[in-house]
Amino acid sequence: MRTLISGGIVINSSGPFAADVLIEGETIAALAAPGSSETISWRANADRVLDATGLYVIPGAIDGHTHMEMPFGGTHSVDTFETGTRAAAFGGTTTIIDFAIQSKGQSLREGLDAWHAKADGHCAIDYGFHMIVSDVTESSLKEMDLVVDEGVTSFKLFMAYPGVFYSTDGQILQAMQQASRSGATIMMHAENGIAIDVLVAQALARGEGDPKFHGMTRPSLLEGEATHRAIQLARVAGAPLYIVHLSAAEALDEVVAARDRGQNVFAETCPQYLFLSDADLAREGFEGAKFVCSPPLRSERTHADLWRGLRTDDLSVVSTDHCPFCFKEQKELGLGDFSKIPNGIPGVEHRVDLIFQGVDQGEISLARWVEVTSTTPARLFGLFPKKGVIAPGADADVVLYDPSASQIFSVATHHMNVDYSAYEGMAITGQVATVLSRGTVVIEGGQYVGRAGSGQFLRRGLNGYLR
Repeated sequence: MRTLISGGIVINSSGPFAADVLIEGETIAALAAPGSSETISWRANADRVLDATGLYVIPGAIDGHTHMEMPFGGTHSVDTFETGTRAAAFGGTTTIIDFAIQSKGQSLREGLDAWHAKADGHCAIDYGFHMIVSDVTESSLKEMDLVVDEGVTSFKLFMAYPGVFYSTDGQILQAMQQASRSGATIMMHAENGIAIDVLVAQALARGEGDPKFHGMTRPSLLEGEATHRAIQLARVAGAPLYIVHLSAAEALDEVVAARDRGQNVFAETCPQYLFLSDADLAREGFEGAKFVCSPPLRSERTHADLWRGLRTDDLSVVSTDHCPFCFKEQKELGLGDFSKIPNGIPGVEHRVDLIFQGVDQGEISLARWVEVTSTTPARLFGLFPKKGVIAPGADADVVLYDPSASQIFSVATHHMNVDYSAYEGMAITGQVATVLSRGTVVIEGGQYVGRAGSGQFLRRGLNGYLR
């Protein structure tokens, strides 16, 4: 199958340029100037021509942080790998990296096998896994290298959620030392969970059970403190460190300092921390439960700090931390007790659109839009140059994006398997027009034309940014 994408503006992390794109099978074969002798020949021999006039042609986005079918707090996130990857495709994402979970008392192998069973044969787009290590033992430390050999090259640990995912500083240091030997990246949920549990218990004892107290008991200072601690432990171990879902200026300051001294420290933020705030968490009645996530939404003043971090590359990536729980029955488990509200916000479908608003509002450039949503996660997570770029030899994961379109986010129109939208009624500029996954059109004219199970598991290499 030969597909020609004609008349568009290609945008890579190096910037925009006019080019036609030839796809042969699953791979980008060549780029050439519009109207050149090459493109005239391509058009004559193409099986299909996609007219990209007035559109941006960008590499398929990579969401490096999703939680499909994740058990949490006695329930589980409601997007399956089938529904979640289909929704991702609608939003221009052609690769997700989800988190396989090692439960307490379980081996890493058992956890990874369980996630393969959930995902394999069900995904609409390509996918990979990180590995959550929640039980650091001598045997699980030895298993880390075996998992790396299978293309799972990043391991997430938690400084939060005592009794569930929490690891002590000593356990974290041991895991970092193991990662340092293999070159794997340690991902860290950096909040001081021990101190947070004290604040939560004190708030509930005072009768403060509304959703807004979720944020008040997880102060930004404790995110900053934990980020500092994680960075210093990684410094001792000589391990690469990736801070997930950074939300606080105090945490960003620690990342800036580490990167300035040349340490292999990277961080992501998420759209909810750029567009939502603690005012949403404090909505009237129980509505704030829709916005309960960890770390919590911060003051609107923090938005400017995070956008600045994206501009300066102190924040390397925007991922979603997509972890959807329905408002009815699931979020309502925490009526009267915010500590029982399942933590998570749906967003896998909206990340590319939301970050494009940063372009529209002058916060970041077109090149940076592509970089933080596609190219950098491809490099960081060992997928480049097959993913994250429009170039010969790359997988033909391509999005045709209409920068002049307008849309309004709503639960009535989104494709995520959840009963509310965190961005209900938000009017934006820009919209995905067409999506190709390895050369096959999966989204066209607002319709899903792909197939469950067409996504392939990706064996990832090591972090491409290690100094």
